[in-house]
Amino acid sequence: MNTKSEIRTEILARRDALGGEKRIDKSLLAAELGGDDILFDPGCIISGFFPIRSEIDPRPLMDKLRQRGAMLCLPVVVGKTKIIFRELVRGAELIDTGFGTRGPGSDARVVDPQIMLMPLAAFDETGGRIGYGAGHYDRAIARLVEMDCRPRLFGVAFDCQQCEHVPQERHDIAMDAIVTESGFREFVK
Repeated sequence: MNTKSEIRTEILARRDALGGEKRIDKSLLAAELGGDDILFDPGCIISGFFPIRSEIDPRPLMDKLRQRGAMLCLPVVVGKTKIIFRELVRGAELIDTGFGTRGPGSDARVVDPQIMLMPLAAFDETGGRIGYGAGHYDRAIARLVEMDCRPRLFGVAFDCQQCEHVPQERHDIAMDAIVTESGFREFVK
């Protein structure tokens, strides 16, 4: 069995091999094919993310959800390991928020997402997710669960990031669904 680190390395190399134009096309297709299948009530708080490196770009999907009535927020790393979520308002100034990404500044309202659009390195057919190894999202999800705010977890990735099996650890929480350029797919629990 491959370790998470080995799977991460293999899958990220696969993702990195996608050309820039393909990543743009696939990101737009994911929003088009998957955006209508994410069900929520108007005003639902949905966290997204801004892409880094060769990640899928979830911004077209986020905009589609905003147009359907979602309130958007972005993760911000505070301290060295804690993620909080700040409301993303059109026209607000964005600042560097760590890890090569940008987000709302400290004047933005802190919120707790009901749905989390999550970046990832790899995923499997059961909703297993491999992140980048720092555990930021695992800790953020655990904190929300402790507060009785268990968000629905939706990965956003390219089809090429699917692997055969993600080794599960005690702290891992499986995703509820994934959005790729093939559309929206819920995982059977």
